[in-house]
Amino acid sequence: MNMHEEYRRKCISIDEAVGMVTSGCSIAAAMAASAPPGLLGALGRRRDEVENVRVFSALLLREYDFFLDPSMKGHFLLESWFYGAGERRGHELGTVSLIPSHGRDWGIRKARFDPPDFFWGTACPMDRHGYFSLSLGVGYEKDLLAVAKTVVLEINPNLPRTYGDTQVHISQVDYIVENEAPLYELPPIEPSTEEQAIGAFIAELIEDGSTIQLGIGGIPNAIATFLKNKKDLGVHTEMFTDGMVDLAEAGVITGRCKTLWPGKMVGNFALGTRKLYNFLNENLAIEFQPGRVTNDPRVIAKNYKMVSVNTALQIDLTGQVVSESLGHLQYSGTGGQTDTAVGAQLSRDGKSIIALRSTAKNGTISTIVPFLPEGAKVTLLRADVDYVVTEYGVAHLKARSLKERVNRLIAIAHPNFREELRHEARRLKLE
Repeated sequence: MNMHEEYRRKCISIDEAVGMVTSGCSIAAAMAASAPPGLLGALGRRRDEVENVRVFSALLLREYDFFLDPSMKGHFLLESWFYGAGERRGHELGTVSLIPSHGRDWGIRKARFDPPDFFWGTACPMDRHGYFSLSLGVGYEKDLLAVAKTVVLEINPNLPRTYGDTQVHISQVDYIVENEAPLYELPPIEPSTEEQAIGAFIAELIEDGSTIQLGIGGIPNAIATFLKNKKDLGVHTEMFTDGMVDLAEAGVITGRCKTLWPGKMVGNFALGTRKLYNFLNENLAIEFQPGRVTNDPRVIAKNYKMVSVNTALQIDLTGQVVSESLGHLQYSGTGGQTDTAVGAQLSRDGKSIIALRSTAKNGTISTIVPFLPEGAKVTLLRADVDYVVTEYGVAHLKARSLKERVNRLIAIAHPNFREELRHEARRLKLE
């Protein structure tokens, strides 16, 4: 096979690719910074020609008409595993619906029970052996690419070439579109005073030689700042972030003590700034693996001293953690919180940490509550909670009775709400 001739034969325009979409079909699109901007940006132009087209994806960060324009309702439905700001807006419009699922299951369950007609992804230019790199994400992408009837890759030379299970051969691709586009960058969030305090408490819980999983936002950024004096940390995570680059360049992340992929930073997608993307490019220390691997609690548990850090929106006095909804309002998704929390606790000397600020809405409401509001979605069961951290301290809930959990959680609640929480605990017979 002449790879370059094969490549040229499969090249089509974006309009030709989008023109293949027909009423009632389904499209699996890569997520976050891996989403194909050319293909998804052109999809809405088919509105008057198609109906009931479903698009499977997660955390689409750009403005796409096909689910943000109210007139698209009935023509396209975005089915998302994880909401960002755009998906939340689309949910209100009726153009977006959540797929409840653990991160470890995103690809394999959809592939088995609802395989797509099309797969649309992004990739680096083909190498001399006929391989593309899916670059910034393989959380579910390779699983759905393998079962899709038609595979279209949007080739972008600005994407970093990454290693691990990111490789796709030209023989696995039906069509190619070329679209040089700027990469989506998510600027780092400057931690607030409260988040800095939370970061300091969490850093104290992370021992030298630990393998860590961090998310994104002010609290994870604060944690990274306070880890600068640690030694020989490893990374086994869902998402690669800018903070991990800082720790690697400071010599804090070495992976020397890792029992699984020693010396490698392991994750399934990346989202951050150009600094992160440059760091990932052709870096043999980076290992991308699908979510069914990185998020499998049995795999996570193989890491010695695994520490999982996830954030939450609310927690009740018995330990039920709400991380994805505000009452009935769907805010994000389950993601990998349960996967990583359970996996870390199965690890030898591992820890699972839930972090949240003690108040919300400018200090007017407590995030530690006597009972959850109507419609709240429990992301992490109280039986699976280990450590909880606010800016007021650390509460270790594992193996603790309800009475002791109440006392420990009230101790790290905002002082303005402690008396009220104590009163409610007595009324509810929790004390």
